[in-house]
Amino acid sequence: MKKVFYLLLAVTLSVYFSTDSLAQFKKTTKKTEEKPTGETTTTPGKTGGVTTTTTTTTAPRKDSLIRPKKRFDTARDVSGKEYGAVVPQSKRNAYAYQKESLQDRKPLPYDHVREDDAAFSHFVWREIDAREKMNLPFIYSSKDDTGDQRFFSIILNAIKNDSVVAFDAIDDRFTTPLTYNQVISMSSAQSTVLDTTYAENPDDENVMDTVIRWKENLKAPKPDSIYKFRIKEQWMFDKESSRFLVRIIGIAPLAPNPLPPGVKKSSAPPTYYPLFWIYYPDLRPTLSRTFAYNPKNIGGQLSWEEVFEGRFFSSYIIKSTINNSGDKTLAQLIEDPLFRLLEGENIKEKLFNYEQDLWSY
Repeated sequence: MKKVFYLLLAVTLSVYFSTDSLAQFKKTTKKTEEKPTGETTTTPGKTGGVTTTTTTTTAPRKDSLIRPKKRFDTARDVSGKEYGAVVPQSKRNAYAYQKESLQDRKPLPYDHVREDDAAFSHFVWREIDAREKMNLPFIYSSKDDTGDQRFFSIILNAIKNDSVVAFDAIDDRFTTPLTYNQVISMSSAQSTVLDTTYAENPDDENVMDTVIRWKENLKAPKPDSIYKFRIKEQWMFDKESSRFLVRIIGIAPLAPNPLPPGVKKSSAPPTYYPLFWIYYPDLRPTLSRTFAYNPKNIGGQLSWEEVFEGRFFSSYIIKSTINNSGDKTLAQLIEDPLFRLLEGENIKEKLFNYEQDLWSY
């Protein structure tokens, strides 16, 4: 019996001390967690008969937030320029094979057509929408040794480096030439025109200060918003060679019309206006030295001159000189956009039927 009694006493004491130690540990942990951030603790001690104080400071906790880095637009370089950025040249051959030099490429000259041989002729205006699958090479946002691959950037490089003249969009007859700076100013938010305004003096409300700054271009398009191009072409029948020919006369990039300040975006489709006109025969040498993106085969790329001459693009007619005595566009004549497309197809059918009716079987 004594052995059993001593055994139960030993078990009770061990449980008691274990519970007391656990409670003391929890109490100490609770005090440590409740201690405010940055609290200073003092610990007395003796070193050689001199009392010293040890101070411990807890650093405030910093929560590190991972924020996404700023992404630059494909049309902008590090300096923030939207257009005309200089693309660095590759120091090595970027291809597995040796590419021939593009500087020696020249477009094939057109056959001469006498005015008397043009028995039939009409002008047709078309629009190319690069959002269509067939026209995606027009907005291919890549860069190589020839520069930015988007078609609008190719036009700007032609104006800057190849002495191609741009003409004002007041008409499509190439009457008013523009300089490269004028073209860039209408394409960038900050123009090259100085604007004088007046602001109230912060020290004296009765005094107005004169402020001179660069005028802001409210109609400046965003770099990736130039995805439409207008083409002016002439269809004619050459009776000497018995061929029905088409020659592109001019190309104009289109920019969306901005909404007035304070006006919300409506459900109606946006309207577009031409930035400038380029005389296509002047642009042909540049297009013959620049390749268009081929999504099926990079090794089988065509030059932009071959794309236009071979008609490897999709477009729709917006105006013609056939039965158009008022010189109006289809949008001015027909309100419904579906019927405008059908009328454009009707114009193509008229040109096709004229050629077919010339032959007798």
